[in-house]
Amino acid sequence: MSIKPSNFRAIRTPGEAWVWLTAMGLTLGLAMILFLLGLVLVQGLSAFWPKRVVQVTLKADSPQAIQDSLILGGEITKVQEKLSPTLNEDGTPGETREWQLFLGNKDVYGLGFKFVDLDQIEKTEQPRDLIKLERLEYGPALAYPVALNLKDGVTISASAPEFRAELERRVHEVNERRAEIKRIEKKEIGAINQQMNKLRLRQRALERDRDAGRNVAAELAEVAAAQAKLDGPYNELATRARELRATQQENTITYRLMSGRENTLALGQVIHFYYPNELTTAQRVGLFLRNVWVFLSEEPREANTEGGIFPAIFGTFVMTLLMSVVVTPFGVLAAIYLREYAKQGPFVRGVRIAINNLAGVPSIVFGVFGLGFFVYFMGGTIDSLFFSDTLPTPTFGTGGVMWAALTLALMTVPVVVVATEEALAAVSRGSREGSLACGASKWQTIQRIVLPAAAPGILTGLILAMARGAGEVAPLMLVGVVKLAPELPLNLEFPFIHLDQKFMHLGFHIYDLGFQSPDSEAAKPMVFATTLFLIALVVLLNLTAIFIRNHLRKKYATGAF
Repeated sequence: MSIKPSNFRAIRTPGEAWVWLTAMGLTLGLAMILFLLGLVLVQGLSAFWPKRVVQVTLKADSPQAIQDSLILGGEITKVQEKLSPTLNEDGTPGETREWQLFLGNKDVYGLGFKFVDLDQIEKTEQPRDLIKLERLEYGPALAYPVALNLKDGVTISASAPEFRAELERRVHEVNERRAEIKRIEKKEIGAINQQMNKLRLRQRALERDRDAGRNVAAELAEVAAAQAKLDGPYNELATRARELRATQQENTITYRLMSGRENTLALGQVIHFYYPNELTTAQRVGLFLRNVWVFLSEEPREANTEGGIFPAIFGTFVMTLLMSVVVTPFGVLAAIYLREYAKQGPFVRGVRIAINNLAGVPSIVFGVFGLGFFVYFMGGTIDSLFFSDTLPTPTFGTGGVMWAALTLALMTVPVVVVATEEALAAVSRGSREGSLACGASKWQTIQRIVLPAAAPGILTGLILAMARGAGEVAPLMLVGVVKLAPELPLNLEFPFIHLDQKFMHLGFHIYDLGFQSPDSEAAKPMVFATTLFLIALVVLLNLTAIFIRNHLRKKYATGAF
């Protein structure tokens, strides 16, 4: 018996429409994530790309002149539409385009950016002899070089063939002297200051003993002699640093702004220079890589709107690592007790409900708790017991990287507990019973069978905790993070890890740039760039944990997985 195709009818599976709806939701979510990451990537990397500089000649009747000059210029950072003051024939407002120019020369103009209407521009050009001087203060200078003035009275004109080579050599010299000044002041003088500080604390303690009636004259004399012995090297190093700073001001460069005004700048203020309108594509790529390296390896300056973010990267990494070291054992031990040892009943169910609710508490609440319990109570107690000589100046009774790590560990421990419990429950019952049948105790079974098999799930919880902790800002503002802390919490000075030290954090750095910066427009590229590297750091930490998790999953593969 043959069946005609017309006898078949389309059979619809119940719920098929909901499957398509969930697929659309997933696609929409992925598209939003990719768009956000793409925006951060493009905007972040564009902050390092060297831009051309345009010189703009405004029309004679233009109201947008700066300092009575019809010539201005800068880097085009934005092109946008705006309503025109003129009306169309039908009476509706007209539209025009405008440029946002980064002017530089903030010490002269008092502003970093200016909008210019395109219909007010008479002529634009890109002069090849225009130079960009990156400075320590007031941002870059965009101008025409005039002359290089050397300390021996020699003046080298910008039109001379040897001008660029001589300028490059002199800038290299001032950068080396700047590095030497930093080494002297931070390392050599810093080491002497630490010894002097210890002697001052010792002297203060001896003076208290003397007031209490003890005979400490000999000890005080030894302390005074040690202080006098340190004064000589300290004064020599301080004199050397002052001489180097004075040398930084001896040579100067004269340049002319596009508005016609001439300025003179000490070469000690110059970090780097280049001619933006002469760069080839290969040279721009090289300068782009150099800018990225500077951003990753140097300290911030100019209210964090210039320079690099290395202290923030390092502080975020150290804090996240300390948080992970603290949260993992506490979370795993709590989960083992709740799953393997605690008698299941109303009390244990209440504890689980409390843990789940704890995960939903706002992070600022944990910050307030950390400030009150860790900083004031525990830190104050440690100071009174072990650092009484330094009081009333607190050592641990103030914000620091240790209290920040403990606060975030407390905030993320519910994530680790829940993930560990789920991983322990996924281990097959047969594996447990086989171990017990071979004579192993319960703890031996947990240690050698259950925990290795549950390790991938435990690492999943740790990955989620790291991702949340690395991006938190609100609690850190109360327990240790600061706007600027060039000293790293981990260095070669004993005890090497300075848990009492304040630190910088990428999340707080983004907040400070976006909402506390005196020049929000100048800080906007830094916001995207810092966000990009915060995401990259979190991804790097997570990929490391995922690699370890996958390795353990293959090593301890069981029927439960």
